[in-house]
Amino acid sequence: MRNYKMTIAYDGTKYQGWQRQSSTKLTIQGILEETISRLIGYPVEIDGSGRTDGGVHAWGQVANVKLSGKIDALEFQKKLNEMLPEDIWIRQVELVKNSFHSRYSAKSKTYEYLVDQREKPCVFTRKYCYHFSKKLDRNAMQKAVDLLIGTHDFGGFTDKKDEKSMVRTIYRIEILEESGKIRFVFHGEGFLYHTVRILTGTLLEIGNGEKEPEVIRQIFKSKNRAEAGFLAPANGLCLKEVLY
Repeated sequence: MRNYKMTIAYDGTKYQGWQRQSSTKLTIQGILEETISRLIGYPVEIDGSGRTDGGVHAWGQVANVKLSGKIDALEFQKKLNEMLPEDIWIRQVELVKNSFHSRYSAKSKTYEYLVDQREKPCVFTRKYCYHFSKKLDRNAMQKAVDLLIGTHDFGGFTDKKDEKSMVRTIYRIEILEESGKIRFVFHGEGFLYHTVRILTGTLLEIGNGEKEPEVIRQIFKSKNRAEAGFLAPANGLCLKEVLY
């Protein structure tokens, strides 16, 4: 068996997330496994770098699949893309070591969250942005960002506490303004369930004056989800890159 790494982009609008589910066929993992199995003639399972929620998009999701025999990676990529729906695209296929695992070998991930600040959202990007037109204080949000950087217990910024440890490291958060939109960039070793969306909601509430930047310290101390901001909608979030 040989191990192949796939870099995948998808529009998550109509899908129920990455992970295969018995209750629906509309998952990215499920469609990829079914399509690859039809292409090569035997059933396969793939491993992803992580689970994206329903409605979340990806430009740089990574998965690996083990196939019998050596294949032509470019030809495999071409044929697979011909069979996949138009909202899923295999950007690259490459042969990697058998020890490579898309999830356990990952060193860091970058997510981006896009907010449309205009009075009326852009008709062409509205499916990929969260419309939030309230005025935002960039200085207040930056103060909060400075408190979030580093290694912390993010138990107050998740909707599921079934991980062995809530401690994660965030290396970088950027707030970028561009043509009536704000792009939040989150780069960290990994993120808990809903954390990026909760952090985005918290930063927006700090930006519009509902919360003070110091609430970040309080949430780290209390680990109380109720003290954090709202869960920003899924459609504004995109997994941009996984680094190994």
